[in-house]
Amino acid sequence: MEIAILALGCFWKPEMEFDKFNGIVKTEVGYCGGNVNKTNYEEVCAGKTNHAEVVKIEFDTSKVSYDDILNYFFKSSIFNGLSLI
Repeated sequence: MEIAILALGCFWKPEMEFDKFNGIVKTEVGYCGGNVNKTNYEEVCAGKTNHAEVVKIEFDTSKVSYDDILNYFFKSSIFNGLSLI
């Protein structure tokens, strides 16, 4: 198993999309970066903390590659132009 972490403008839709992706074993959402140690969804969405919303993706490399995940991410509607890797 391998891990990929993708930072996005919002993590809810990408998490749902990747949950359907063949070869992805588990997804988990959270926050990365920022300038406060503890935060919550409301603070992040209000832009008060400088955190990025992220999706942690655990995937089976015998079924899907990291390149496949990135290609899907950049070619799908879940990439909003503000997303980061």
